[in-house]
Amino acid sequence: MNILVAGAGGFIAGHLVKSLALQGYDVTAVDIKSQDQWFQVHNLKNVETLPKSDLRDKRVVKSLLKKRKYTRIYNLACNMGGMGFIQNNHIDCLESVYIQTNFITAMREQQSSASIFYSSSACAYPQDIQQDVNVTAIKESDAYPANPEDGYGWEKLFSEIITQYGAKNESMDVRIARFHNCYGPFGTWQGGREKAPAALCRKVIEAQKNKTQEIEIWGDGKQTRSFMYIDDCLEGISRLWESDYRDPVNLGSSELVTINQMVDMIEQIAGTQLERKYLLDKPQGVRGRNSDNTLIKKITGGWEPSVKLFHGLEKTYSWIFDQMHQ
Repeated sequence: MNILVAGAGGFIAGHLVKSLALQGYDVTAVDIKSQDQWFQVHNLKNVETLPKSDLRDKRVVKSLLKKRKYTRIYNLACNMGGMGFIQNNHIDCLESVYIQTNFITAMREQQSSASIFYSSSACAYPQDIQQDVNVTAIKESDAYPANPEDGYGWEKLFSEIITQYGAKNESMDVRIARFHNCYGPFGTWQGGREKAPAALCRKVIEAQKNKTQEIEIWGDGKQTRSFMYIDDCLEGISRLWESDYRDPVNLGSSELVTINQMVDMIEQIAGTQLERKYLLDKPQGVRGRNSDNTLIKKITGGWEPSVKLFHGLEKTYSWIFDQMHQ
């Protein structure tokens, strides 16, 4: 297959490009960033890299689709980050809506036969059903009536809708996954866009390195989430392609933990115990969110993400430790 991966300089897509290339597929890796800003650059003969490609411009997308007849397109391109970034950059997050819209409309105009994967997010779910730390796991049908995360969540929900119209009105072969907090090595761990697992790993390492023995936690630490390791994310995407299901599907771990429990795990990995300073005025997101995996198990023959958070954090912590000590 000829495969196009959009957002290839990012965390998840960087891992995806490597996985697909090692399976022998011809991969075109596209990202808006210059190549020196990519998390992973794979010097493999079957990977073509196209940096500085702004997919918000429909002309760029149309040119890409004319350049080669792709069998499959993975759209993971998005301007996003952790909760601090999402809550303070609504317009930047919303702007990503152009990307999937451009793909769907350009595919229709060019009568492309490519299949397309869209990476959505659990931020598409209504905020009002996520206000309890003892949250009931969220199922796909809970997305409506809509009240998603401001900016970023609305962008994801709209892009899901246009993708579903592509399937229903244009007979496009589509897959849509709602990611729940994917983490792992080769991702953002500093600078303001990092998510909780990477941010907390960095803070623990900094506390030891600087001998402060203190860690700052956004919120009261009681908010609950589930976190999916990158290997499970890639496996889930692959299994969705093997199904014929074209509507949104949760892709996330069902292992619910508090932020405090995650800090406990990282402290155990680091062999330390820190004083915790809770910053209640910082962005925290919803109080509780967990993935109901009933549907994905049904359409994949019983599979769901299985990497335990502690084991994924061990690998993530080790990688961030190396980055900070280089």
